[in-house]
Amino acid sequence: MHDILKRHAVFVLRDAGFSLAEIAKQAKVSTATVKRILNEEPITELPQETTSDVGRPSIVRPFEAQVRTILNEDPDLPSVEILHRLRQAKYAGGKTALYELIRELRPTITRPMVRFEGLAGEFSQHDFGMVRVKYETGKIEPIIFFASRLKWSRWTHVVIVPGQSVEPLVRALLLGFQSFGGVPLVAVFDNPTTIVISRDGDKIEWNQTFGQVALDFRFAPELCYPAMANQKGSVENLVGWVKGSFFKVRRFHDRDDMERQLAQWHEEVNIKRPSRATNVPPATRIEEERKRLRALAFDPKEYALRFPIFVGPTGWVEFRKIRYSMPPEAINMPGTLFLYQDRVKIQVKQHQAEHPRIPANGSVSSRLEHTAAGLAQVSGKRAKLYYQRQRLLELGETAEAFLTELVHARPRTWAHDVERLFDSLQGVGPERMVSAMRGALEKKLYGAEYVIDLLQETLWK
Repeated sequence: MHDILKRHAVFVLRDAGFSLAEIAKQAKVSTATVKRILNEEPITELPQETTSDVGRPSIVRPFEAQVRTILNEDPDLPSVEILHRLRQAKYAGGKTALYELIRELRPTITRPMVRFEGLAGEFSQHDFGMVRVKYETGKIEPIIFFASRLKWSRWTHVVIVPGQSVEPLVRALLLGFQSFGGVPLVAVFDNPTTIVISRDGDKIEWNQTFGQVALDFRFAPELCYPAMANQKGSVENLVGWVKGSFFKVRRFHDRDDMERQLAQWHEEVNIKRPSRATNVPPATRIEEERKRLRALAFDPKEYALRFPIFVGPTGWVEFRKIRYSMPPEAINMPGTLFLYQDRVKIQVKQHQAEHPRIPANGSVSSRLEHTAAGLAQVSGKRAKLYYQRQRLLELGETAEAFLTELVHARPRTWAHDVERLFDSLQGVGPERMVSAMRGALEKKLYGAEYVIDLLQETLWK
């Protein structure tokens, strides 16, 4: 993942007119590497992650601890000497694999980067913040916010978010870009675990969903280097400034009042109040900066986040504790879930399905054509019966309560009722079926015929 986004950053900087030397300095690679990357095809999509570990075991990995010990004692020891020592320790692998491991483990000295003011359209800063707000009602609420700021003009945008997972981060980030009027070259983050899975020096494993956003919107993500105060300061100061100029100096009646005042605060700090850094309001400089920003490739409201998924053996995709049905032909296949704000789209090779993001029953979304196709794939009378019952159970708590009463009221004949209910479901859909089951429960009528009668009554209303 690190190599892919590093290559992406090279293309972004080159498109912006940076020289090869400038790109090499910014991306922390050699000029030769920059030239090689620019001769490759631009990156537009991240490769899918795989969960398979199939392959020959590494010959060199069992010696990793010994290599670490040697380098801790003498970081500058030549690789050939390390190879000599490991040969004495029964290492039988090739030198190329060992040299790659040595390059990975050898500690490097990174000089602190002294960053001066960014140029127009060059940098934006982004970070999460947390604060406890006490309303005038006496209620105390922990608030998480995501702050974004253009470094040159100081234009600022803040969004109150439900958490620090990747989706709130991306949604807030894109709203920040929209407020800016476009996308800068580089977006700087303070190493949030949301987007950084792991980091070892300059070797970064990015969150795959966030990585795809960087590719789609053509910005180069950059992380503050841990423990480097001159890099972290401006990002951290952004959060402290938002707390000190908004949350800690205003009084709010309730959450709605806080949201209203935040909208007013945006106008105040961006249009009316001079920035301490520039002595003019950000609005004075934003038009000049917007000339250097790139247009958003997608409307943030319509942008879909991508997540790798797998269709289980029963034809379901589970995502964030909600199950979505897929056609039986997609069973046991990997695919991609496209997460919109109000819906999901699942793509598995040529098979595709759309569902409401939050189904009516809160936990399961089943398309009727998938249910019917799944039944056709089931062999055996008993297996078909329990398949039908399971599809009815997945309608939610009301269906489970009704079927429980039905089985106990008609222990010998409930199978016929289930078949009739399943057939009716194909015609009326889940919402009407649940409504009719609820009516039957209220009247303590436990049989398929009562549910069907209630369905007929609602049909004529």
